[in-house]
Amino acid sequence: YMCTFQLLKQTTSFPGNLHLVLVLRPTGLLSSAPSPSSSTDLGFRFSQDDFLLKMPVVMLRSVGDLLRYIDENHLASDFTAKVEYCQSDWVLLRSSIETFAVTVKEIAQLLQSFGSELSETELPDEANAIEFLVHSHTHRYRQMKDDIRGVLKEGRLLSSNLETVKAAKREAEEEREIQADMDTVRRLLAQLRDMEEAFDGFFEKHHLKLQQYLQLLHYETSFQQMYEVLEHLSDREKEIASVGTTVVQTEQLLKDLETLDKHAQEEMSRAQVVILHGHQLAANHHYALALIVQRCNELRHLCDVLSTAMRSKRASLTRSRDLMLRLEEALRWCDEAAYLLASQMVDKFQTREGAQEALQYLSSHQERAPSALSSQDHLSLEFEAILTPQLHITMVTEKLSTVQSMIRNREQCLKKLADVQVRPIQLVAPRPEPDQTLIRCKSPLFSPKHGTIHIFSLLFIWQYLVFSQHFLFAYFCDTLHIIKELIATERIYVDELLSVLLGYRAEMEDPSMANLLPSALRSQKDVLFGNMPEIYQFHSRIFFRDLQSCLETPERVGACFLQRKEKFQVYERYCQNKPCSELLWRQCAESPFFQECQKKLDHKLGLDSYLLKPIQRLTKYQLLLKELLKHCVEEHYRCELQEALESMLELLKSVNDSMHQIAITGYQGDLSQLGRVIMQGSFSVWISHKRAAVRMKELARFKPMQRHLFLYEHAILFCKRRDEDNHDRTPFYSFKSCLRMSAVGITETIKGDVKKFEISYSGREVVYLIQAPTVEAKVAWMTEIQKILTNQPRLHQGFCSLTRFSTLMDNGQHHPSGIFTETLLPELERALPKETRKCKTPVAILSRLFLLL
Repeated sequence: YMCTFQLLKQTTSFPGNLHLVLVLRPTGLLSSAPSPSSSTDLGFRFSQDDFLLKMPVVMLRSVGDLLRYIDENHLASDFTAKVEYCQSDWVLLRSSIETFAVTVKEIAQLLQSFGSELSETELPDEANAIEFLVHSHTHRYRQMKDDIRGVLKEGRLLSSNLETVKAAKREAEEEREIQADMDTVRRLLAQLRDMEEAFDGFFEKHHLKLQQYLQLLHYETSFQQMYEVLEHLSDREKEIASVGTTVVQTEQLLKDLETLDKHAQEEMSRAQVVILHGHQLAANHHYALALIVQRCNELRHLCDVLSTAMRSKRASLTRSRDLMLRLEEALRWCDEAAYLLASQMVDKFQTREGAQEALQYLSSHQERAPSALSSQDHLSLEFEAILTPQLHITMVTEKLSTVQSMIRNREQCLKKLADVQVRPIQLVAPRPEPDQTLIRCKSPLFSPKHGTIHIFSLLFIWQYLVFSQHFLFAYFCDTLHIIKELIATERIYVDELLSVLLGYRAEMEDPSMANLLPSALRSQKDVLFGNMPEIYQFHSRIFFRDLQSCLETPERVGACFLQRKEKFQVYERYCQNKPCSELLWRQCAESPFFQECQKKLDHKLGLDSYLLKPIQRLTKYQLLLKELLKHCVEEHYRCELQEALESMLELLKSVNDSMHQIAITGYQGDLSQLGRVIMQGSFSVWISHKRAAVRMKELARFKPMQRHLFLYEHAILFCKRRDEDNHDRTPFYSFKSCLRMSAVGITETIKGDVKKFEISYSGREVVYLIQAPTVEAKVAWMTEIQKILTNQPRLHQGFCSLTRFSTLMDNGQHHPSGIFTETLLPELERALPKETRKCKTPVAILSRLFLLL
C-alpha cells in the first residue's frame, strides 16, 4: 500500500505519463519464497486495482532481474552499479535549495510589509512618542538585518556545498544540473542583497525623517519658550520710563534698566544658541528649512529690537540725568551767588583793600559759573530729544542770567572803588661803576652770547636725562607691577586650590559628613576633582617659589615658564576629565553636602566656579606674558618671553585638541596608538576611488562632505561632527575613516582653488580632495603633514635598528655588568646607526634609539 501511494505521489513530479514501473522487492519481506509462475506480487496487484494505476508495474525479485531492463552503467551505486549517486544527498540538496528560495521569498514579504508599515506610520505630536517610535523602528530594523545576514550566510554555505558537489561530478550532464542550481542560488543571493540595499536606503531616509521631525519638535519648543521670554523682557523694558522727574528717580530708572539689560543679555545669549542650533539644522539640509530660517529671523529680530530699545532708553536716561545734574548745578550756583551778594558788608567797600577783597570773591565765584547753560537755544538743541515739561530749562536759564547780571553790576561798583588810589614815589639808585674783576674775567667763553648757549645746552641735557630716567623708571614700574600682579594672583590661586581640596575633597572622607554625601559621589572624588591635587603640588611647591624668585629679577620670568614647560602638562589631564566632572556635578549640585561645605568655607561662589579656576588660570598666564613682552626691551629676555608665550599658547591648543579628541566615537582601537594630536579642524571633503562602482557612486555627489580632521603623528582621522541637543551642547565626532601616514601622499597645489589640497592613500587607491576654510589653515596643515612624512624614513630606520639590536642581544654575549664583549662590538657598529656607535652599554644604546624614534 505504501509503495503504491509513493508511486502515485511521484507521478505528479514527471512532465509526461509513466510507461513502465519497476519495483524491486526487498529481501525478507513477509514470504521469503514467492511463486515463480508470476512476475507480480498478489498484494501489489490488489493495491494496483484499488488505486487504479494506469501503468504496467513489474515486481522484481533481485538486482539481477533489474539488470535485464536497465544497463548497469545507468544505475546508481545503491544498486551495486557504477553510477556514483546517493538519493538521500540529492533529496537533501534539493530540499535545501527549495527551503532557501522559500526563505528569500518570506524575507522579501517581511521587508515589503515592514516598509509599508513605515511609510504609513503617522507621526505623533509628542517628542516622547517620536523617540519611542524611533527606538522601536530601529530595533525592528536591526532584527531584520540580523535575519537577512543569517539568510545570506545560509545562501553562501549552500553555494559552497554546491561547488563541492560540482567538483565531485564527472559527467557533463550532472555538472550542468549542479551549475543550474548554483546559478539559482546566486540569483537568489543577488536578489537578497538588492533587497537589503534598497531596504537600507529606504530605512535611512525614514529614520532621517523621524530624527529631523524630532529635532523640529525640540527646536519649536525651544523657540516658543525663548520667544515668550523675549516678549516678556520687551514688555518690562516698555514699563521703564525714558525720562525721570528727578536725579534720584532717573538714577533708579538707570539701575532698573541695567538689571533688566543684564538679564536680557543672558537671555539673548540663549537666543543666540537657539539661532545657532537652527543654523546647524539648516546646514544639515533639514526638510523644514524655510520654517527654521523664519524662526531664526524672528528671534534675531526680537533680539535686535530689544537691544535697540534698551540702548536708546539708556541713552535717553543718561542724557536726562546729565541735563538734570547741570540744572541742579546751575541752581546751586545761583543760590550760592545770591548768598554771597547778600553777605557782603557795604561798610567794608569804603576802603580799597575791602573792595579788592570783595571783587576777588566775586571773580572767583564767577569762574565757577556753569558755562554749559549760558545759551538756552544751544541747550534746547542739544537735549531736544528728551525735553519734557518737567525739565524747566527756561526758568533755570532766566534765573542764571539774572544772578550773573547782579554780579556784573556789583563788580562794576567794586572796580570803581578799587581804582581810587594814590601812586607811590619810587626811588632810583645811581648806576654803579663796573667791577674790574668782571672786566678781567671777560672772555669769549663767558660772553653773554656764549653763556646763553651753554645754559640752554645744559638745560637740554638735564631735560634729556630726566626724561630718560623717567622712561626707565616707568618701564621698571610697569614690569614690576605685572610681576607683583602675577605673584599675588598666583598666591590667591594656590590658596583657592587648597581651600577646595581641604574644604570639599577631604570632607568627602569625613565620617561626620557621610550622611550628607549622596550615593552618586561615593568613591568619585577623583572624577569630580580630577588631578587637582597634582596641580596644587606643582604650583605650591615649585612654580610659586620660582615666581617669587623673579621679584628682584623680572627678566627671568620667561626662563621660569620654559623651565617648567613639561610640568604644565598636568592641565591637559585635568581638562580631559572636565566633562565627566561637570556631569557628576550636575547630578549632585543640589546636595546638602556641598551647601554645608560652602557654608563652612564662607565661599560666595559654588564648587563649580572653583573647579573652573585651573582652566581660567591657564588662560591668564598667556595674557600676563603678553603684557611683559610689551614692556621688555632686552632682546635676549624678549626671546625667552616670546618662547614662553608660544609654549603656553601651544599648551592651550594641545588642551583644546585633546578635548576634541575625547569626543571621538566609533573608532575601533586605541587612539593613543596613533601618537600625539598635532592639529584638528573642519574641512570640506570630496572622495574618489579607483573601483568603478564606488567611483560612480561618488560622482553622484555634487556637494562636498563636511568632515572634522584629526592629524596625529601616525595617522589622519576623518570624522563627522554631530551636534547633539543636550544640556551642555557639546559636539561629538563620529569616526569615518583612518589613513596611516606611512601610506599617505599629498599634493599641495590644486588648480582653480588656493585653499584646496589633495591626500592620496595606498597608491591613489583612494583620493581625498580637501578644501580648507582659509589659505592660512591650508598652509599650516601642509607644513605639519610634510614634517610627518619627512620623518617617516627616520622612524623606519629607528625601528629597524631597534629590531637588529634586539636580535644581536638575543644571540650575542655581554658581561653581566652591561658592557659588551669584544666579539659583539663590531657587529653592533655595523648594524646600528652612527648616533649609537659611541654607546657601550645596552641601556645607553636603547636610550639613543628611542631618542631617534
